[in-house]
Amino acid sequence: MKSTSTSWLVAGTGAVVSAVGWRLLPKKMGAGVLGFGLAHVLLGLADRMRPAVRQ
Repeated sequence: MKSTSTSWLVAGTGAVVSAVGWRLLPKKMGAGVLGFGLAHVLLGLADRMRPAVRQ
């Protein structure tokens, strides 16, 4: 799998987890799940921005 595909997969998974957290939001656990998902979206998109390492 290419590194760009992995970045999109991490960001997409984070979006799904964020949606689940949004649905659970009135509970304290929902806020944690939402933050966890948003962190994955942020990290996936940040990974897309870094330069490729050539070997």
